[in-house]
Amino acid sequence: MTTIIDYGIGNLRSLAKAFAAAGVEVERTDDPGRIEDAERLVLPGVGAFGACADEIRARGLWDVVLDRAHAGVPLFGVCVGMQLLFESSSEGVGDVPGLGLLPGHVVRFPADLEVDGRRLKVPHMGWNELVGRDAHAVLPPTDNAWAYFVHSYHAAPADAATVLATVDYGIDVPAVVGRDNVVGAQFHPEKSGRVGLEMLRRFAAWSPSPVSV
Repeated sequence: MTTIIDYGIGNLRSLAKAFAAAGVEVERTDDPGRIEDAERLVLPGVGAFGACADEIRARGLWDVVLDRAHAGVPLFGVCVGMQLLFESSSEGVGDVPGLGLLPGHVVRFPADLEVDGRRLKVPHMGWNELVGRDAHAVLPPTDNAWAYFVHSYHAAPADAATVLATVDYGIDVPAVVGRDNVVGAQFHPEKSGRVGLEMLRRFAAWSPSPVSV
């Protein structure tokens, strides 16, 4: 069973339907007890980093998620859920603390992004081709693999080894990150067709190595 953490923010219904389409049984819950008993966890998120963090705390789920991650339970962060895996975000007044499961921070795209003299818009919205950096059990083959993104902030990992795949949007943008039992996708698997469904299947079958955090 894969458990989607329901803290009231995120494409919860669409994500649950995507898992179902991938042949994966899921439950959605905001019950700390259910989350404590989960075999694997999905942390969704859309919108602002701080609002998501505040809602997770308000529902008494912050420490539960951390405890389960440190205990080795597979955890998959999606979009802002991926960003929350890092130490902090500059989206807000000052740095907003994250879960700190991955080293690094979340920052806004530069204002002067361009490719071949063409100015790129922020938010980064639409389809981009994944470029694999490191093999990982959850990462689908990145040969001609396209995924759908919607975000104005991106991860700036402190450890390059945690970056599993990138996309080119004027800069190399971390698209898939991971370490030990924690993995995250900046893109929306539920909107990314075959690539997204394959990633959900792989996460549901993943048996990660022990944690080192």
